[in-house]
Amino acid sequence: MLLIHCPYCKEKLPELEFEYAGQAHIARPDNPAEQTDAEWRDYLFIRSNVRGDHAEQWRHSHGCGRYFNALRNTVSDKFIATYEIGQACPTSHAEGEENNEQLES
Repeated sequence: MLLIHCPYCKEKLPELEFEYAGQAHIARPDNPAEQTDAEWRDYLFIRSNVRGDHAEQWRHSHGCGRYFNALRNTVSDKFIATYEIGQACPTSHAEGEENNEQLES
């Protein structure tokens, strides 16, 4: 079972408590009405699909209900770090090791 650390509750909890909410750090255009159809389409639908470390948004749906960001490796499915919305994405693997670990069932 995968344990995910909620940066607000300060607990590691089973993945069933959380739901994926898409790619993190997507900035909404300042004035959407001025966007072309192509620019608006890209904002709504075009996302990175990286192989490796990827910044994502998650929601602690069965707990505090808050959204947070996570750095997760898409190959190993290991959470490297979780951090509050508004914080910068951690860049090194060592920064998040104390927060998260994967347990195999």
